[in-house]
Amino acid sequence: MKEEKNRKEYWRANLRYVSILLSIWFLVSFVFGILLVEPLNTIQLGGFELGFWFAQQGSMYVFVVLIFVYVWLMNRLDKRFGVYED
Repeated sequence: MKEEKNRKEYWRANLRYVSILLSIWFLVSFVFGILLVEPLNTIQLGGFELGFWFAQQGSMYVFVVLIFVYVWLMNRLDKRFGVYED
């Protein structure tokens, strides 16, 4: 019974992490890179318009960072539930 509860808690936490991280990626890639591209193009970043940067580079950089964040979060979660690997 307790093991089943732990499994459900673990899965719920994992889904929460995935939902938050995918929401951030959606915000950066779709909202900033497509929907808000015109207002963001009024800001310059390294000589490029910010909207263009988000559409071309920013979403990929954020995605890679989110992968590392997910690995870090899951390692912490695994340790919390005692299912980590050495």
